[in-house]
Amino acid sequence: MILGCDGAGTTPDGAEVLLHAVVASPGWRGDETLDPRRTLLSELHPGTLAEQVAVPTANLVPKPAGMSWEQAATLSTAWLTAYRMLFTNAGVAPGATVLVQGAGGGVATALIQLGSAAGLRVWVTSRDEAKGAAAVALGADAAFASGERLPDRVDAVLDTVGAATWKHSIKSLRPGGTLVTSGATSGDPAPMLLTDIFFRQLRVVGSTMGTRDELDRLARFVLAAGITPAIDSVVPLADARQGFEKMAAGELMGKVVVSVG
Repeated sequence: MILGCDGAGTTPDGAEVLLHAVVASPGWRGDETLDPRRTLLSELHPGTLAEQVAVPTANLVPKPAGMSWEQAATLSTAWLTAYRMLFTNAGVAPGATVLVQGAGGGVATALIQLGSAAGLRVWVTSRDEAKGAAAVALGADAAFASGERLPDRVDAVLDTVGAATWKHSIKSLRPGGTLVTSGATSGDPAPMLLTDIFFRQLRVVGSTMGTRDELDRLARFVLAAGITPAIDSVVPLADARQGFEKMAAGELMGKVVVSVG
């Protein structure tokens, strides 16, 4: 298929689609993220940093009319991960308070925008005051320094950081609250703080990507809610390295989109 951006494009017959990056094994039925033999594009199968890519037809999701290619391209990975964290695994409802650990990356900015649009009170943490202010501009209700004591405990924490934020995440939850983790960029936490977890009856939920149906619902929600996904920059395929360098340096506020023109 001919790609318009790094997660969306057109099929040979001209259909505009999003690419679902979770590829289930042959014959699998049900939630593909639970398939022990599932893979992601760029693992077993070639990824989407290419002018053409082959994917199963079951992994195609119609691109909503009126959504730009750049916006559509942001949804398949970071935004899908955020959608599942919030709406499938966190167990929160409008009016609840959630804490997003970190403010600038693709998953964090998606969590902020989705949570705000869904009527959640969204708090964020950041080591960078400017990124905290940018998160508030995106829709967060308040930004705090990393590790800072919060005004109140929260209903859910959304954490992609791991060791560096684990203690703060656990301590920030109300009794019965939920920590949803989808990454460990700073490594695995030690100690695990099991006493806090069982004594306050906290839930710790692992979350990885999302399903094709969740991607379809996400795309329709983004369009219906009038959300404009935060895009840090758009780079042509020939300059993709520049985008990865920004990611490695932590200099992002939103997604980097790679375009093939």
